Amino acid sequence: MPLAEPYDDDHRPAEESVAAAPEPGIEGTGGTLDDPVAAGATASTANPASTGIAGASGSGPGSGADPVPSADGPASPGDGVVPSADGPAPSGDEDPAAEDGPEPVLPEPVRQRIVVLAAAVLPSLPADEVPVPLRRVAKFAPNRRARLGAPMIATQLTGDPLFRQRVAARVLADAGDLGAAVLGGTAPAAAEPVEVAALAYLARPRGWRDLIESSGAAVRAEADSAVVAELVREAEQRATRAEHDRAVARVEADKLRDELARVREELGQLREESRQLGRSLRETQARERRASELLATERGRSARATADADSELRRARARLAEAEAAAGVARASAKESRSVDDARLWLLLETIGQAAVGLRRELALDPADRLPADFVADAFADQSNAPATGVATRARDSDDPARLDQLLALPRAHLVVDGYNVTKRGFGEMSLEQQRKRLITGLGGIAAQTGDEVTVVFDGAERMHGLPPSPRGVRVLFSRKGETADELIRRLVRAEPSGRPVVVVSADREVADGVRRHGAYPLGADALLRRLARS
Repeated sequence: MPLAEPYDDDHRPAEESVAAAPEPGIEGTGGTLDDPVAAGATASTANPASTGIAGASGSGPGSGADPVPSADGPASPGDGVVPSADGPAPSGDEDPAAEDGPEPVLPEPVRQRIVVLAAAVLPSLPADEVPVPLRRVAKFAPNRRARLGAPMIATQLTGDPLFRQRVAARVLADAGDLGAAVLGGTAPAAAEPVEVAALAYLARPRGWRDLIESSGAAVRAEADSAVVAELVREAEQRATRAEHDRAVARVEADKLRDELARVREELGQLREESRQLGRSLRETQARERRASELLATERGRSARATADADSELRRARARLAEAEAAAGVARASAKESRSVDDARLWLLLETIGQAAVGLRRELALDPADRLPADFVADAFADQSNAPATGVATRARDSDDPARLDQLLALPRAHLVVDGYNVTKRGFGEMSLEQQRKRLITGLGGIAAQTGDEVTVVFDGAERMHGLPPSPRGVRVLFSRKGETADELIRRLVRAEPSGRPVVVVSADREVADGVRRHGAYPLGADALLRRLARS
């Protein structure tokens, strides 16, 4: 499990600071549980009672070590057995000379098992029986205790016989019959060699070195068997790969032979084609010579035809001059006739204009400062929809986008735009605010170019706040609560006089049908989008 705290020198966790020292005697392929020299130095510093145990490991006269007392009372210097807190040590039958001599060479699995067993019993020992350097290690989590505290545990097991005997007492009690057998100096045939060696190292009965040696030999034999099995498996894999490579080589050789046969066949075909091409080339050269002869003959005929064409061209030019003279006379006559028609038309328009002026004077009509759509814009938020009183008859069924410019060219045209219907079709990837701004700006350009009245209608229960000022000639309306933009567009169309051209831009089929019944010209949204893109 990874540590939660960062690896910082100033804020290093307690577990990391304890385990920061290298783990002597644990890494490698062989060696003692810990370095005797380092173990003796550490033990003498951490536990004064264990000074000299890691170096000599013996007790008796001349050893220079004081007897180590246990929790039950002081130990007698001549016993050779150090009692633990739970009773007499499990190594009571131990050979007094078993501690003499250097530490035995332990296989790697045995060393790891000894550390794991000691780490497992650390929390169960009383606090006063745990060496001072291991008291912090005993508080580690179970999955970290053996991994992070291995150097300290190995040092104390090597240099502190009393601590080792206490650990051995707990481990042998947990091992049951196997612990009793190891304590008696025998190893069951079915027992795990690593487990037997670890228990023998901790309990140290008579012949414990022989048990460790035999277990180490068994572990090494298993390792050698595994290596031999791995070598045999690798040899079998190499043989299988070699057989596979030979099969692949045979298949590739067959493919190459087939390819060679195919190439030879293609080579024969190419040679045959080359012979055919040679014959075709000779035939082509013969036809080229005949064509050259025919070309010379045709050139003579072409020269004669050119002379005839020149004479005919001269005659045609003479006839063209006569036709141009006749056309000049006809244009003069047409100009005179058109002047008479223009005079008649001017007189008719002048009469109509004076009649209109007289009618306006007769009706005492002042110039209108408000348009019909302005009255709808003022009243649509407070008045309910009025039913249509009549149906005009000037609607035309046309969705051609090219009609937009023609309709806007009519005098006093009124352009009504279904706002969101057009923006969501043309630039729906923008936000609603950006859609409204882009459409209103484009309609301002159309109003400036054509001088027509432009009204754009958006759905909305209330008027949006923070809108930019509308361009000159563009009216922006929002439908009131409970009313849609489609209904407001129909009201605007019904408010216009019967003779005024009204153009409604919407992709909604219901809107188009509704305004057509009231005499407006419905157009699709694509017509306006193309017109805006062209501006």
